[in-house]
Amino acid sequence: MSSIFKYIWRIINGTRKVIINLVFFIVLAIFLASMISGEDPIEVPENGILVLNPQGILVEEETWVDPIDKFFSEALGSGNDIPEVLVTDVVESIEMAQNDDRIGALYLDLQDLYPSGINKLSAVTEALEEFRTSGKPIISNADYYAQHQYYIAAHADQLYLNPMGGVVFEGLDYTQVYFKELLEKLKVKPHVFKVGKFKAAVEPFIRNDMSDEAREANETLYSELWAEFRNSVTTTRNINPRLTSGKIDDYMAAFDEANGDMARMALDNNLVDALKTRTEVRNELINLAGLDEEKETFKHITFDNYLTAQKPPMPAPKAKDKPKISVVVARGQIVDGSQKAGMIGGDSTAKLIRDARNDENTKAIVLRIDSPGGSAFASEIIRQELLQAKEDGIPVVASMSSVAASGGYWIAADADKIIASPTTITGSIGVFGLLMNLEDSLAAIGIHSDSISTTEIESINPMEEMTEYQQTMIQKSVENTYDNFLSLVANARNMSKDDVHEIAQGRIWTGRQAMKRGLVDTLGDYDDAIKLAAELASIEKYDVNVVQQKLSPQEQFFAELFNNSAASDLLPKVSRDNSSDWLLKLFSDVQSETAVLRNFNDPKNVYSYCALCPQPR
Repeated sequence: MSSIFKYIWRIINGTRKVIINLVFFIVLAIFLASMISGEDPIEVPENGILVLNPQGILVEEETWVDPIDKFFSEALGSGNDIPEVLVTDVVESIEMAQNDDRIGALYLDLQDLYPSGINKLSAVTEALEEFRTSGKPIISNADYYAQHQYYIAAHADQLYLNPMGGVVFEGLDYTQVYFKELLEKLKVKPHVFKVGKFKAAVEPFIRNDMSDEAREANETLYSELWAEFRNSVTTTRNINPRLTSGKIDDYMAAFDEANGDMARMALDNNLVDALKTRTEVRNELINLAGLDEEKETFKHITFDNYLTAQKPPMPAPKAKDKPKISVVVARGQIVDGSQKAGMIGGDSTAKLIRDARNDENTKAIVLRIDSPGGSAFASEIIRQELLQAKEDGIPVVASMSSVAASGGYWIAADADKIIASPTTITGSIGVFGLLMNLEDSLAAIGIHSDSISTTEIESINPMEEMTEYQQTMIQKSVENTYDNFLSLVANARNMSKDDVHEIAQGRIWTGRQAMKRGLVDTLGDYDDAIKLAAELASIEKYDVNVVQQKLSPQEQFFAELFNNSAASDLLPKVSRDNSSDWLLKLFSDVQSETAVLRNFNDPKNVYSYCALCPQPR
């Protein structure tokens, strides 16, 4: 018998050595490839076309991914299911191309653009409108336009659609997954503590549908957002209003007139300028820019390659004594501790603010927020650091992106000025506590728990029923935190607590609605926030510096190693098109709905989080 185990161990040990050696030689090959690669520099073709082809969701800050994990996951086809594109990269490429004589036109290829925040889409359209002043044409083409893609495409001089394609305005909707019945079947008992009748973040765990208050809040919010969306599109193009009315009779009348041909309906109602096949569009672009004989298509460069070509290998050092406006990006759920980019850590984000204020050249700080909130404790740690910056005489501007709600508003409240876009989702001033009790669930499978304590003040054990005093303590802690939230907003916004409570209770607002209620000072975008910060600091000439977490020497080495394009060619790329796997997507959606629970780590189990707000990406 012992010989069998020895034989099995030899197999396991041998396999282990093979895998370790394989990984070692792959890393070695990547390192050598990166050292000896002599890639030709990217060239911008004369009279070429800049292709704007963002592939993913537009974000303020890319989520940090370990470079080794990223390299192998992409090579094996298991990369991020939702790729990310910096909205600043898209806008910058358009702005640079406007005055670049080598760029003769702009082509919008939006087929792979994921749904993104309206304010981020607006940032792109504003850049496109400015680009049009150069006299260079903007051309857009697609097989099918989703409404978020059409929002950008509507700003093209020539808007084409495949004869078999279509454009549909479905409006905005919100879907919440509910788990009450599932938890009952699993015998998991949720303990919920909240303040505010509109604070619906805990509803998925205690209901199977929306409460009347949540439905009212959602309908009000999304109606406002849809009005902004529709107004932007109809102002840009003279679209027949029956296609954007949202009424099925209007839509079906247009559909019937086109004999069920969605492409013809789009053309007849001025959604597009012409119906053209891919070949027809390609030939038109070749006639416009010329033929790239090597690639057998029109002369062009994609926006990401264009940015790479424009940026020098070593950026010029900024003047040490020049005034700075330091930007700190707070994107994602707010959690306790330190986090990488893509999440807001109370400690890590506070450190970025501290680094900014300790820089003697920082004359103002812009906190760019894209967050539905999270840990109340972590939010307060960040707010305290901002207060210290103000005490040091550094003006602070809170700039709201797509979402700045609950804890996202908590960290914004004490800024000298708060600026939001009309479509920002903010407010949600409320607090809740949530704990899951597993006593019945574990008992059902034969697992029990028993404990002793030297005092009557026992710690909370999810394997045991919560005591009455524990529930009382958490409820009072939630109420106290909500009262503190009201007080800090009242003090910061020069309002009474009663007035704040009237518009709080977890209620969510758009940026425009929030300004009317005194929660926001002015409407504007990121650039407006920078200008406002400069005005508060009384400076005219300055550098804008985005404060980022410093990588360790090891992280920096592997980031440069695995981001090398020559290295990335060493492993074959595996296709991971799961578009038809509807069942997997369904499970993925459910998983994403519950993933937020993994990040609930507030030391007091008290959260200011907006579950009804679209999650920032």
